[in-house]
Amino acid sequence: MRCARGRAATVALAVIASAAIAAAAGYWYGTRSMHAPAAATGAAPAPDKGGKKILYYRNPMGLPDISPTPKKDSMGMDYIPVYEGEDQADTGLRISPEKVQKLGVRTARVQRRTLDAVVRATGRIEVDERRLFTVTPKFEGYIERLYVNATGQFVARGEKLFDAYSPELLAAQREYAVAAQALAQLKDADAQTVAGMKRLADSALARLRNWDVTDEEIAQLAAGGEPRRTLSFRAPVAGFVLEKKAVQGMRFMPGEMLYQIADLSNVWLIADVFEQDIGRVRVGQRAEVRLEAWPGQRFEGRVTYVYPTLRADTRSAQVRIELPNPGGRLKPAMYAQVEIAAGDGAVLAVPRSAVIDSGTRRIVLVDRGEGRFEPREVKLGAKGDEYVAVLDGVREGESVVVAANFLIDAESNLKAALGAMTAPESQAAGKVQVAHSARGTLEDVDAKTGMLLIKHEPVPSLKWPAMTMEFVAANEAIAKAVKPGAAIAFEFVERKPGEWVVTKIEARR
Repeated sequence: MRCARGRAATVALAVIASAAIAAAAGYWYGTRSMHAPAAATGAAPAPDKGGKKILYYRNPMGLPDISPTPKKDSMGMDYIPVYEGEDQADTGLRISPEKVQKLGVRTARVQRRTLDAVVRATGRIEVDERRLFTVTPKFEGYIERLYVNATGQFVARGEKLFDAYSPELLAAQREYAVAAQALAQLKDADAQTVAGMKRLADSALARLRNWDVTDEEIAQLAAGGEPRRTLSFRAPVAGFVLEKKAVQGMRFMPGEMLYQIADLSNVWLIADVFEQDIGRVRVGQRAEVRLEAWPGQRFEGRVTYVYPTLRADTRSAQVRIELPNPGGRLKPAMYAQVEIAAGDGAVLAVPRSAVIDSGTRRIVLVDRGEGRFEPREVKLGAKGDEYVAVLDGVREGESVVVAANFLIDAESNLKAALGAMTAPESQAAGKVQVAHSARGTLEDVDAKTGMLLIKHEPVPSLKWPAMTMEFVAANEAIAKAVKPGAAIAFEFVERKPGEWVVTKIEARR
C-alpha cells in the first residue's frame, strides 16, 4: 500500500517538473521572438507586394519594441514594417532625383581661394602733413612790398612772397660788410689782429644766415656791395597758399606765421573704418576712392598707416590712404567713399549662398550623391563679396548646395533633420527625423511645460488612427500661436523614441 502511494507521488512530481520546464522554455522563446528581428528567428517575414524584403516591424509610437510578424499595439495601431536597407544609420536628407531636378539644385566644390573681401568706409580728403609749410620771419620788421596777396594762389618754389624791411637786418648787413672789407685789408697785420677781425666777420655772417639771407647777397656784401634795405622772402615749396596773414605795410614779430603753403600733388584720405573691420586692414593694401564731385570716376591709392587709437563715439579707427593728385581735383575737406581690398591669402571657402544662417548656427548642405544631403554646422571666417571662409565643418573637395538650399529646407523639413544632430538617441538608433502632417483640434496648452493636447485625425504617414494625445511644442512661439479650441493643421517630428514635437502649427478656417 505504501509502495503504491510512493510511486504515485513520484509520478506527480515528475509531471509538475515537466510542466515547469515546458513553461520556462515557452516563456524564453516567446520573449526572444518578441525582441529580436525576423532574421534572428529563422523564419524571415514574407516580402511585400513590391518585392522589398521586410526585416521586422517597429512600434508605431517610436517605443523600443519590434516584432518579426505584423501586430498591433495597445491602442490598436499597426506596427510599421522596416525594409532592408532602412535600418542603416543616415542622419542626412533624402530627396528623389526628380525633385532635385525640379528644385533646380546646384552645387559647388569646397576649395581654397583668395577672398575678394572689401572693407567699405567713408572719409575726407586732407592735406599731406609732410607737404605743409609755413613762412615765418626770425626777426622783427615791416612788410614793405607784397607779391602774393591772395589765399588760394599758386606759387612756384623760390617765388617772391614779400619784401621785408628790418633795422636789425640792415645793421647786421653793415656790420658784416665792414668786417669782411677790413679783413681783406689786414692781410699784412699781425696774426692776433687778423684773428679778431675774422671772429667779428664770422659772427655777423652767422646772424645773416640765421635770418635766411641768401649766399648770393652775402657774397655781394663781402665784395663791397651796399647793404640791401629790404630782404625778399621766397616760397619754400611749390603749392597753394592755404592761409595768408601778411598785409602790405604791417609790422611782424619773430615767429609770426605770415603764409601757409601746401603742396597738393599728393593728398591724404582719412577713412573711418568700423571696429569690426579694422583687423582686416593692413599697410600696403590697395584702395579705390569715389567722390561726389567726380561721379563715375575712381581714384586709386594705398593704405600707408593705421592709427593706433579708436574713436569712442563712433567705434571706428582712422586709416590713412595716400592718393596722387596730379590735376589738383582732390581738394581738402572733400567727402569720399573708399573700398579697401582686404583679401587674405588662399583659404578654404564656400559661396556665401551655400550658408543657411539661423541666427545661432550656420549650416551648409553637403551633397552626398543620389539625392542625399547632409546638413553640417560650420564655423565661418572672413567674408568676401561672393565667398566666405570656412574654418571648420567641411573638407576640401566636398560639394555643397549653393542654389535651392532653402527649397530643400522646405521640401524635407531641414529643421527636423538638424534636430537629429543634437539627439544622440536618434543617431544611435540610425533613425532619420521625418516630418508628418496632420489636422485636428487643439484641446489644451500647458504654458509651463509647453505640452499641447491635440485631438488629431488619422495620420496616414504613420498609420495612426484618430486619437487624442500629447505633443511637445518646439518653441514658445508655437505654443502661443493658436488658442485652445481652434481647428489646426500642424507638422511634427519624432525627436526621440516616444517624444513627438510640433514644429509648425496654424489655425484652420
